[in-house]
Amino acid sequence: MVTSHRRRWSYWVHGGEGEDAVVMPLAQYADPWQKMPMKEEAEGGAGSTEDMLVDDNEEKQDQEHNVTEYEIISVAADGKEKASPSQFELLKVLGQGSFGKVFLVRKIHGHDAGTLYAMKVLKKATLKVRDRMRTKMERDILVDVNHPFIVKMHYAFQTEGKLYLILDFLRGGDLFTRLSKEVMFTEEDVKFYLAELALALDHLHSLGIIYRDLKPENILLDADGHIKLTDFGLSKEAIEDKKAYSFCGTVEYMAPEVVNRRGHNHTADWWSYGVLMFEMLTGALPFQGQNRKDTMTMILKAKLGMPQFLSPEAQSLLRMLFKRNPQNRLGAGADGVEEIKRHNFFASIDWEKLLKKQVPPPFKPAVTRDEDAFYFDTEFTSRTPRDSPGVPPSATAHELFRGFSFVAPCLLDEVTQGQVQQLDKVKEIQRRPLGKTTAFTDEYEIKEIIDRTKRDPAEEIEILLRYGNHPNIITLRDVYEAGNQVYLVTELMKGGELLDKILRQKFFSEREASAALQTITSAVDFLHKKGVVHRDLKPSNILYADDSGSPESLRICDFGFAKQLRAENGLLMTPCYTANFVAPEVLKRQGYDAACDIWSLGVLLYTMLSGRTPFAHGPNDTPSDILGRIGEGRFSLEGGNWDTVSPLAKEIVRLMLHVDPHKRPTASQVLNHRWISQRETLSSDHLKLSHQDIRQVKGAMAATYSALNTSPKMTLDHIGASKLAQRRGVKKLGSTAL
Repeated sequence: MVTSHRRRWSYWVHGGEGEDAVVMPLAQYADPWQKMPMKEEAEGGAGSTEDMLVDDNEEKQDQEHNVTEYEIISVAADGKEKASPSQFELLKVLGQGSFGKVFLVRKIHGHDAGTLYAMKVLKKATLKVRDRMRTKMERDILVDVNHPFIVKMHYAFQTEGKLYLILDFLRGGDLFTRLSKEVMFTEEDVKFYLAELALALDHLHSLGIIYRDLKPENILLDADGHIKLTDFGLSKEAIEDKKAYSFCGTVEYMAPEVVNRRGHNHTADWWSYGVLMFEMLTGALPFQGQNRKDTMTMILKAKLGMPQFLSPEAQSLLRMLFKRNPQNRLGAGADGVEEIKRHNFFASIDWEKLLKKQVPPPFKPAVTRDEDAFYFDTEFTSRTPRDSPGVPPSATAHELFRGFSFVAPCLLDEVTQGQVQQLDKVKEIQRRPLGKTTAFTDEYEIKEIIDRTKRDPAEEIEILLRYGNHPNIITLRDVYEAGNQVYLVTELMKGGELLDKILRQKFFSEREASAALQTITSAVDFLHKKGVVHRDLKPSNILYADDSGSPESLRICDFGFAKQLRAENGLLMTPCYTANFVAPEVLKRQGYDAACDIWSLGVLLYTMLSGRTPFAHGPNDTPSDILGRIGEGRFSLEGGNWDTVSPLAKEIVRLMLHVDPHKRPTASQVLNHRWISQRETLSSDHLKLSHQDIRQVKGAMAATYSALNTSPKMTLDHIGASKLAQRRGVKKLGSTAL
């Protein structure tokens, strides 16, 4: 079998045999597919495979039938406000092909002004008759379809030279190519996407539509991580009890009955579904030859190589989908998709919750801003969006596209004034030049300027985009690049640093300190559960968004040292993968970093309660003195405010500042401590801080974190300077001698 390497995938194989077999990522192997254990299977035995004709002239036959292939029925909504190109502002190029482009656009007129869409623009003059009819079919099908896992069309219209489809903008990009590059995921994770896809296909089949072009590129992710099936150019509205005979789709995903042109119905989609499942689970296509004809021959005749590392349930489902006789294929019976839903592979799926999007996806794209297009190819998104005038097509083409225009009925009922106001604010930012002043408006500021030659900001940006929607994590509004400088535009922190505010007001109660710590720790707990450690939770990185001083306005900022939990090969991991397959040393390191976050929160709590820092007495303490106290866990809970602080407060401080990171509580355990969970029992009496305390604590805190961030640098001499080299008579070599 010739396997596919058109995508890079990361999966797992059994390392060993028997009950002690270990599951490990395939990325550990140089060429994993050569080592993949396969068991060849034939449907009903080696001699039962039907010899099917491979047609060398499929293109010629396709052209002969290209006019009568589709029965086109227009279902444009009458009496609705129609759209035109002038109503859309071009923002970015998302993709481009020989027939046209896909743009990210913003509606600038009407009730949905400010809404972002994907605009598919096709030039009539460059479309063959067959392609024109496919475009019209896509428009007609999208009008009829309304399903949570299928892309929605909002407008369709045409000019003299072009066709326009206005669709949902799916910010997550292509599901499988993105996951293959970024995430380690398991069979259980794959099951989630296959289940959503099964519901989408079933909905199309219920409308009499055969999809016929199922492949990874046509399955996109929305901002929450759910799938959306798109691109209906090859779909066909089937006439009841009749078959389609056209040769269409991507050959590797074609069902045998499509390849041999003996007629096909909706069950052809379930074969393609099996191909997709096989590819997702193994990283290879089940049938792929050296060329197109070889691939079709394999689809019709070849024995299937079944990877033995797949679960018995997955293997069983694949066998039932890969039936060359479509009548025997799972999903072909009277119950349709219910046959697939009842299979043991999907035993853990709650189909009702899945349809309602109540099952959390394994992976959420790193997008928070409306215009994010990070999951689209920069080859296209970096281009200036321009919709050039289209050359008029032939006179007969107008008849083909009669009734093409469409407006979604729900749009006239939607009011999006909030989006319009938000749009004005975004434009205000974009108009302001980048100068010395960091505040753009009352709401945004340049929080950070990063020199890319010194630090790669990609991890920080991705974390902020993915998790900045948390109420107590600073929100990233935009990213600007100018040469090697990267500017991060965030919400404006009007209230300043938490510690500054406490020290300025010169008093703070235990109850207030408990509320502040609960808010911050809740955000840290959220991050830790997502596999993110901050690693720099010093007081200067905890700020108020406004002047209210309420705990709810606290934000964790500056994720320059933050890290996401990654596997040994550098890929992110889904929660299921982390729970089952992550290496112990990776978890150990992650646990250590999480414990460091808890320690930093302990330093903050100590200072809020006492007005002093635990390990530095003043700004003049040397780094060695500070690090010595930290290493020995030496700090005092006596004298000053500690004489009036509750025993519970002292207990949680001791736990969070424990010298052994393994004995510190997790963020969840901190939140469950009685000093936080029973805050109403704490004293509301103010703990007073003197003016002297303010000066001392600021300097001492700076000295503490300066000592922590100072690592002695070793100067390395040439190897010839070592005593061992001198004893052995090693000579210094010039660079050219190597």
